[in-house]
Amino acid sequence: MERTRRSRPSEHRRRILAVCTATVLAVPGLTALSSAARAADADLAKNGGFESGLANWTCTAASTVTTPVHSGSSALKATPAGSDYAQCSQTVTVKPDAQYTLSGFVRGSYVYLGASGTGTTDVSTWTQSAADWQQLSTTFRTGASTTKVTIYTHGWYGTGTYYADDLSLTGPGVDAGQPPAVPTGLRTGTLTSSSVGLSWTAVAGATGYAVYRDGVKVQTATGTSATVSGLSASTAYSFQVTATNDAGESAKSATVTATTSAGSGGGSADLPTHALVGYLHASFANGAGYTRVADVPDSWDVIDLAFGEPTSATSGDIRFNRCPVTECPTVESDADFKAAIKAKQAAGKKVLISIGGQNGQVQLTTTAARDTFVSSVSKIIDTYGLDGLDIDFEGHSLSLDASDTDFKSPTTPVVVNLISALKTLKAKYGSKFVLSMAPETFFVQLGYQYYGTGKWGGQDPRAGAYLPVIYALRDDLTLLHVQDYNSGSIMGLDNQYHSMGGADFHIAMTDMLLTGFPVAGDANNVFPPLRPDQIAVGMPATTNAGNGYVSPAEVTKTLDCLTRKTNCGAYTTHGTWPSLRGLMTWSINWDRFGGWEFSRNFDSYFG
Repeated sequence: MERTRRSRPSEHRRRILAVCTATVLAVPGLTALSSAARAADADLAKNGGFESGLANWTCTAASTVTTPVHSGSSALKATPAGSDYAQCSQTVTVKPDAQYTLSGFVRGSYVYLGASGTGTTDVSTWTQSAADWQQLSTTFRTGASTTKVTIYTHGWYGTGTYYADDLSLTGPGVDAGQPPAVPTGLRTGTLTSSSVGLSWTAVAGATGYAVYRDGVKVQTATGTSATVSGLSASTAYSFQVTATNDAGESAKSATVTATTSAGSGGGSADLPTHALVGYLHASFANGAGYTRVADVPDSWDVIDLAFGEPTSATSGDIRFNRCPVTECPTVESDADFKAAIKAKQAAGKKVLISIGGQNGQVQLTTTAARDTFVSSVSKIIDTYGLDGLDIDFEGHSLSLDASDTDFKSPTTPVVVNLISALKTLKAKYGSKFVLSMAPETFFVQLGYQYYGTGKWGGQDPRAGAYLPVIYALRDDLTLLHVQDYNSGSIMGLDNQYHSMGGADFHIAMTDMLLTGFPVAGDANNVFPPLRPDQIAVGMPATTNAGNGYVSPAEVTKTLDCLTRKTNCGAYTTHGTWPSLRGLMTWSINWDRFGGWEFSRNFDSYFG
């Protein structure tokens, strides 16, 4: 339609317009549209420009970058994986029955912006492709009793990195008041070998409290007491507490210190202060060649016979078949095999049967399979007079049901039945029974970011699946030696990704076990640290043994950092652990193939 030219309004018309305008502004109910009312709207999102890193946000697979940015000096960078869409979210206090606008700038493919928990209709908006910064915006109204909503941004599975900046939630503000006062009266209560009880005086206006151990937040509480668990025996710790409410967190309280009592939970099973653990190819041969038990050098303190395997994945019936002569021409007789085991034990060594391995998938889906597992493993232990059991479940042996979200109270049958079976075996053989585990990083440290299928589904159900087993058996566990090899990049406690190939990876992965970590980023659900005498660092013996081999110099750097806090490089550990138990390697056979480089370096370091 063609536009027509209009003349300026006459003086008469200007008077009419002025009268009408005055009349409209005088109508009750329309005053809410005045400029003064609009000025009451506020941006309720905290750190929406990510200028303070990821503070106030709960994120997976995310970091902040200085380029590209929409404004300011930082922006969010997040990279979805095949089982995660790299969500960042924030819970915001809002007014009931009020209108809000959520907006932000994004770039990348399949980037989403949305709000949930609105009390009415949850909303989201997205862009399929934004080569440069593109603004997304959506609106919603809160329900009659809604006081909090969660705003979020995320990408999509495996579609590549996305960026977000200047996220805002505008609408009626809520007077959050002031953060609470600093708590007083912090004092220690019951002490055990692995826990410290704390209590403090209530703070007016506080809705919760945060507990810090040695400067690191380890848990939250709604009342005025807490028990910090997962501590090492005969170890001194410092504690502080803060008070929190919607307005923020108070400063930390005065520090109290406590030393845990001596204890034997888990037991060292008469291991030396620093132990070398190795797997011995006993049921097969490969490029490393066969090594007889009697030919294993005295350097090795724990010998894991690899492997006991099930007759089928779900049978629970474990068999240990020694390597046949056709495959291993130098294999010893059963009598010599048993005699060599006894000789090693007489020399103070421990010999275990390792169950699983790459090809030995074990899924105890029923209680019948559980009971068969116990009886068949007991038969192997008794037949060869072994000291205990190593659990080397890999692949799809452990995964979590979608409804199983709490590692402290697992419900998945394969997890529950494994825990029950191991507790039965430990009770049967007593305190000297050696129980060790060799999970992959995917099943343990990855739990810092992901646990099972996740709150929104779609994640790999195996992520973090070993955590409930380790947690349930922490008082029975002699050694945990995570396989720091054949691993993808894993996020450490510094929220940076660490990759194989140097001391940094081993330091960061071990620090997580000795410090503890929030599971799936939930600060209220912390996997507690293990004792240093329960931890051995898992490494390949040679370049042939697996991906992730590091030179003796890098092994030494790892030990220096963890036991002396020197040679740490860029990563800063959360403690120093001179009583770290030692090293584990795959394998004794491969170390022999490599001229005993790995074991010689261990002996040289620990004397």
